[in-house]
Amino acid sequence: MREMKRKAEKDVWNIWKTWKQAAEKFANTELDAVGVVEVILILVVLIALVIIFQEQLTQLVNNIFSSIRDKAGTIY
Repeated sequence: MREMKRKAEKDVWNIWKTWKQAAEKFANTELDAVGVVEVILILVVLIALVIIFQEQLTQLVNNIFSSIRDKAGTIY
């Protein structure tokens, strides 16, 4: 039982170490100015599309959840 606990703790530590290394690697990468501008422009376009089609998107999501609720009772 203790061996299983030690192995689980070791696995958790390895996962934590891997995530930490990945985060440090990501933090140390330098983004060039063009990449940052591209990301900002894409976000602006996406936000504009959401604002423009907000009513249609809300109606679509409501219809999807309504359909899920209606058909949920038929699943056994």
